[in-house]
Amino acid sequence: MTQPMPRSHRVAGALIGSPVGDALGAPFEFGPAGRFSARFPTDARGVATEMCGGGSLDWEPGEFTDDTQMALLVAASLVERGGLDEADLFDRFRTWLRGGPPDVGNQTRAVLGSGRPWDVAAAEHFARSGHAAGNGSLMRTTPAAIWFARSGTAATMDAARRISALTHGDPSAGEGCAVFHELVRVALDGGDPLAAIPATLDLVAPEHRDRWATVLDPGWTPEQATESNGAVWPTLGQAVWALRNSDDFAGVLRRVIDLGGDTDTVAAVAGGLAGAVFGIAGIPMRWTSVVHGRVPGYAAKRWDLADLHALAATLDGHPTDRHVAACSPRIEPREVVDGVWAADLDGARASSRDFAVVSLCRTGEPFGHEVQRYAYLTDDDANSEVDAVLADVLDDMAALRAEGLPVLVHCHGGASRTGLVLRAWLRRTEGLSTEEATAAVAERWPHLGLWNDTFTAALKRVF
Repeated sequence: MTQPMPRSHRVAGALIGSPVGDALGAPFEFGPAGRFSARFPTDARGVATEMCGGGSLDWEPGEFTDDTQMALLVAASLVERGGLDEADLFDRFRTWLRGGPPDVGNQTRAVLGSGRPWDVAAAEHFARSGHAAGNGSLMRTTPAAIWFARSGTAATMDAARRISALTHGDPSAGEGCAVFHELVRVALDGGDPLAAIPATLDLVAPEHRDRWATVLDPGWTPEQATESNGAVWPTLGQAVWALRNSDDFAGVLRRVIDLGGDTDTVAAVAGGLAGAVFGIAGIPMRWTSVVHGRVPGYAAKRWDLADLHALAATLDGHPTDRHVAACSPRIEPREVVDGVWAADLDGARASSRDFAVVSLCRTGEPFGHEVQRYAYLTDDDANSEVDAVLADVLDDMAALRAEGLPVLVHCHGGASRTGLVLRAWLRRTEGLSTEEATAAVAERWPHLGLWNDTFTAALKRVF
């Protein structure tokens, strides 16, 4: 029987799914509808993927934007202050602005650059302009949704409103953040966020409830939006619409980016929510493996996947440092089947840079290979998403082999997880039974480990 998805997988999915969406959508920002699928009509699993970079600000492939930069500031303040300290968070935002981020929302820039104190700057801007319901506070709130989720509905919705109000004086933006927080909380607890929408709407301030009920209604479609998706209502409405009409994380992101407009922000919001639903293992490894960026004003640190994993656990109440991998015996790479090689962690780390590496365990620092993909695969009975991970790994391997690259598969010891993928590859490419594939790998790879019965069961189930 399949195990329930662990909460930690959902937390990591939410925190990492948001910057993945941000980086995936950034090259298409303010472009026309349909441009993502026009460029990528099918999955791009080879060396070049949908994490293509570019756009008006020439982002690197996988580089996140101001959406994630501000989200990381939210996370850092919560962790370092032990909770919500609005003055501290506002100061961090100002330091970030002084650091010269290449992309800043007009309203956020005006509020943070006003020189006014944290507790009046946004309200005064709203009083002067009457325009403050942009999506700039929604885009950054996934870390806070994770942090406060364990405190229950009232606490998480209240925190969402307070954090939003630091830069967005219109309460409409705060109500949108509050709804998002609650939907993420439900998903992290293993519930259905779509089913939770009616009860969540009951907790929205009455004067804002009807407008939010409209864009979150099951019958609403993006064509019915009355504002561009730079506004908070269609941003969350489109994210929920995409989740409602997709079967997986990749489908959610394709749908929202294909809408055009403010693609990085809508995809960041959708990625946070969808990541909480589908979990970290439901996010394609070709996307998570390359996500990265720096936070202006704090740019000494370059964030990558390992940092985000540690931050996710910390936000959920399990303080964690960036993983430092223990040494392995350094089993040298060996070709197990045509073009597919195996090794352990240190054998892969020291291998020829000609390999495309598929890492099935945490590695700490990247190896330096041009192509290194990280699959989220745990070697235990609670690895609830093994079927999806296996399919993702095999599809990427097939694409990389089709481009002529030798593929090197490894886990820490080169035994159990490595053996699973090698056996699965033989099942797929040579049509062997589970027993035949196991015997073939045992003959060619003496380090094969067979202690995880759930892996063998997956081989029989998936093919």
